[in-house]
Amino acid sequence: MLVAERQRKIVELVNERLSVRVTELSKIFSVTEETIRRDLEKLEKENLLMRSHGGAVSIEKNDSETSYLEREVTNAAEKKAIAAAAVSTIEPGDQILLDASTTAWYVAMELPDMPLTVLTNSIKVAIELSKKEQIKVISTGGTLLSQSLSFVGPLAERSLSMYHVNKAFLSCKGVHLERGLSDFNESQALVKKQMMEIADETILMVDSSKFGTRAFSQIASLAAIEAIITDSDIDAQTINSLEEKNIKVVIAN
Repeated sequence: MLVAERQRKIVELVNERLSVRVTELSKIFSVTEETIRRDLEKLEKENLLMRSHGGAVSIEKNDSETSYLEREVTNAAEKKAIAAAAVSTIEPGDQILLDASTTAWYVAMELPDMPLTVLTNSIKVAIELSKKEQIKVISTGGTLLSQSLSFVGPLAERSLSMYHVNKAFLSCKGVHLERGLSDFNESQALVKKQMMEIADETILMVDSSKFGTRAFSQIASLAAIEAIITDSDIDAQTINSLEEKNIKVVIAN
């Protein structure tokens, strides 16, 4: 295969999958990883894709940091129902963690004013909970991502490691039965992994559109979560597969 043809196919693959790793491309095209890295460097200079740690992401469809305004209106009804179901599992005195997802923000809005400690990396969650006098709010701090209004990076990860929570309520971009949980943004993925490590129980809040999807950055395997709250559009086969992995599936009405 000619170099130009290989590079054209690389761009097609990246745009089709949204993201792809160097190791995958090396196997697909039967060339060394170093050759693929040179290809990606050239293609990035031509503004055909964007390199990321370990691979490349699509410029055409890259939504690694979708704005809050856009995420608020995407599957909003499903997210609100999922949030309400999540709130029903929270008890006075709990120490919980909420990530920077819009579903977590809906949880913050739904939470009654009761004795509770909430650890979060979300500015919007912290502001929402500031209206409730009995809820103690702890922010991770860190590097601000302006589109998602969230804190990430080494400081946020170190801050999380200092705490322990009963329950972590998280969302993500992709849930794959074999490959586990993933996110488009590597910094978010690393923070979410740390969140799961400090929690007794991790509850995943995702609408049905996330299943079968793989985003660029791996967060953790499905074995790392105890329960999933989702909407009624999830198919029965997926539910059975999750329950076989000892994951409780809650359908939000």
